[in-house]
Amino acid sequence: MRYLARRAVWTIVAVLGVSVLIFFLVRLLPGNIVDIIAGTEGQLSKPQRAAVLKEFGLDQPLPIQYLRWIGSMLHGNFGWSFRTGQPVATLIASRLPITIELALLAVLGVALVAIPFGVVASVSRSARVRTLVQIIGVLGLSLPNFWIAILLIIGASSLFGWLPALIYVPPWSDPWVNLQQMFLPVLSLGLGLSAVVMRMTRSSMLEVLGQDFIRVARAKGLATRTVLLRHALRNALIPIVTLIGVQTGTLLAGAALTETVFSWPGLGTLVVESVRSKDAPILTGGLLLVAATFVLVNLAVDLLYGRLDPRVRVEDGE
Repeated sequence: MRYLARRAVWTIVAVLGVSVLIFFLVRLLPGNIVDIIAGTEGQLSKPQRAAVLKEFGLDQPLPIQYLRWIGSMLHGNFGWSFRTGQPVATLIASRLPITIELALLAVLGVALVAIPFGVVASVSRSARVRTLVQIIGVLGLSLPNFWIAILLIIGASSLFGWLPALIYVPPWSDPWVNLQQMFLPVLSLGLGLSAVVMRMTRSSMLEVLGQDFIRVARAKGLATRTVLLRHALRNALIPIVTLIGVQTGTLLAGAALTETVFSWPGLGTLVVESVRSKDAPILTGGLLLVAATFVLVNLAVDLLYGRLDPRVRVEDGE
């Protein structure tokens, strides 16, 4: 409990630190809502520009703006969109489930595909299998998600006549249609992570399989499947879970490009649109939510260590 309390405090500090960076970096972007209202001709006079800045609270010094913004955030008020006037919390809440579904399906697909293939590659004596895993890993690290998404769209449309859906169908309305719509975005988002997890699984399994307790388990006459799944894989999952946990937060950030390519109405697309329209409340709120999710996922991964490996003991002060 002391460890959990300490980590919770540092989590709050980390989120506050990130909020400062996000707020001031967004304010440093060229242009603001006044430029959008003025248009390309810039016909607003100085008094009119001052009135617009005052209306949106941009006439105050940046530290005062930050304190007002973070105070509203702590009360659950994310502000209002400069462009549409709608509450930012409402806009984010309408887009966030789509991005969460995309990220969770990608992580689930990675866990169901990459980990078994990594285990098979660790026990296989075939040089071709090892080479294939290495090639897939290098390609997964080298190819960006948006480029994979473009290739998938071109390949699916030219070979199968399958184009991305223009209207999103939620899973509770039609699960089968929703899965069909999610297939290409999930595939493009999860391919890179699958390659990394596959290589990590193979490396971690090879390290564990060479330890003494595995030799003892085999000497006792245990079945190979039991040795691999109950003894080796459980101990090898520590770095794998760490990688997947860290990459889950990264997937939420990387989903912005994937959603943009597929015209997917998720949080990533909303953030990209807010950059184009200089809509600072949506941009800061969306980025802070992604950053907070990343920090919380890392905290959850740390707390899972003790469950996955009984040898891991978290003591106060370590």
